[in-house]
Amino acid sequence: MKTVQYLSKEYLERCASMTSEQIIQFLEDFRALHYNAKPRKSRLISIKIPENLLNTFKAKAKIHGINYQTQIKKLMEDWVK
Repeated sequence: MKTVQYLSKEYLERCASMTSEQIIQFLEDFRALHYNAKPRKSRLISIKIPENLLNTFKAKAKIHGINYQTQIKKLMEDWVK
């Protein structure tokens, strides 16, 4: 169970008064700090994918000279940015 984070009224007011540019800068700084710092520990997962889709994906990755699992990770990273 995650702990609950309590935020002061002053902090919430300060956040509410941030401009769009300040919010974007905060998010970019946060992303750079947490996602670009160092390679992260990976977790093995299991996922069912239709065979024809997987075969086509593997073939396209091979044509482009990319490992298909690396391409899956890249697609996931791009999607959450």
